[in-house]
Amino acid sequence: MMTTEAANLESLRVLYQSDDYIVVDKHWDIRIDSKMWYEKHTVQAQLRHHFPQLADPSTYYGFRFCHQLDFSTSGALCVALNKAAAGRAYRCFKDRTVTKAYIALVRGWVEEETQTLDFPIGKNSSEGKTHMMCIEGTEGCENPKPCQTELTVLEYGLYDGDPVTKVLLQPLTGRTHQLRVHCSAIGHPIVGDFTYSSGADDAPYRMMLHAHFLHIPLDPQPLLVSAGDPFVPTVDPKWLPQRTLRTLRATVEALLERRVEEDRKSKEQERGIAGREEEERRKRRKEQRIEEESEEQRRRCQEWLSEWAGD
Repeated sequence: MMTTEAANLESLRVLYQSDDYIVVDKHWDIRIDSKMWYEKHTVQAQLRHHFPQLADPSTYYGFRFCHQLDFSTSGALCVALNKAAAGRAYRCFKDRTVTKAYIALVRGWVEEETQTLDFPIGKNSSEGKTHMMCIEGTEGCENPKPCQTELTVLEYGLYDGDPVTKVLLQPLTGRTHQLRVHCSAIGHPIVGDFTYSSGADDAPYRMMLHAHFLHIPLDPQPLLVSAGDPFVPTVDPKWLPQRTLRTLRATVEALLERRVEEDRKSKEQERGIAGREEEERRKRRKEQRIEEESEEQRRRCQEWLSEWAGD
């Protein structure tokens, strides 16, 4: 059950479980793991508490986390229960075939309903900001790398009386703090993001960013999980929706359909390339055989001419 209460060892919500994977709904303001003795409440500690039999003693933390979520971010987090499963998931993330979608409440009303945010992001080396990331062109921005986020407006409303927009964010790359930095860069920082509001946005009980949807195209059975929506008035009465542009469910379904179609076209293209390469190899083999046959014919002709000349 979604709540505004702080995390504890018992507050672990399981979204999916199999012999190879477990997906949990990570609580906000909790680390995935930590080497610090005073960090009592982590996802790793929660997993050990609820599933001690699943811990792998050959790993440092006992569990293999397939990806990361920020301390302040809640939502779907996938954990592999064995080395082989971790490898399969890792390849999907490495090949960028995983689809992730986040829900966020951002400050102000976002005018452009759908947009691609493509600010390159780098490490902030400025004094007092080394824990932050920044967009290219910011003073002290080191080694900015290309990254993209798709933003879709879902609802307009008020949070504690101030205008906010509920958006769906799809990261197409995986830079540190990418969604938070991109939203801040367009003038719509995430509600409750203390870090990227220069410490000004400290009133909300949490940062309003939630990993809602996760699709990992594992073979033979894809992993598809939804972590619900915590940004509803029944959970947080300070959020008051006023105008809905599109529903969360329909938007996520359209996103997944688009991704499936893109993957299908990509595979067709790969098959086409493979087919052309195979045809080219057959052509080269045929040319080689013809060349070898021609060489053999020349050799025999030379032998015949030599024999004829000898006669």
